[in-house]
Amino acid sequence: MKAQVFLPEDYRPAEDEEFMNERQVEYFRRKLLNWKNELVAGSKDTIEGLQDGTRNIPDVADRASEETDRALELRTRDRQRKLVAKIDAALRRIDEGEYGYCEDTGEPISLKRLDARPIATLSLEAQERHERREKVHRDD
Repeated sequence: MKAQVFLPEDYRPAEDEEFMNERQVEYFRRKLLNWKNELVAGSKDTIEGLQDGTRNIPDVADRASEETDRALELRTRDRQRKLVAKIDAALRRIDEGEYGYCEDTGEPISLKRLDARPIATLSLEAQERHERREKVHRDD
């Protein structure tokens, strides 16, 4: 078992540190785990709300409005479920020592990008190339 890495509460990864040192890795691991825990807790709340909220509404317009709200909530939760899978994939990359490096180029992904989007798998430049290719092929 690995030793716990001390991480000050106010720690933020800095460009002048060695890329993906123990503290940076631990910072992103905790960030991902906290995000995942928030999403899972939100899902549980939604499930409980949907179970408790089942009721017979006689007014057609009110029922339609509630069904629309439920559909929107379920769509949001589905997006979050997919996000949890991406978080799990990022945590696996951390465990495998591949986290923080672009899948296309192998170059480090900027710390600012990882802090803003910790599930990123592509550097900003590679992501932009990918989106341009996607746009060109979509217009065909």
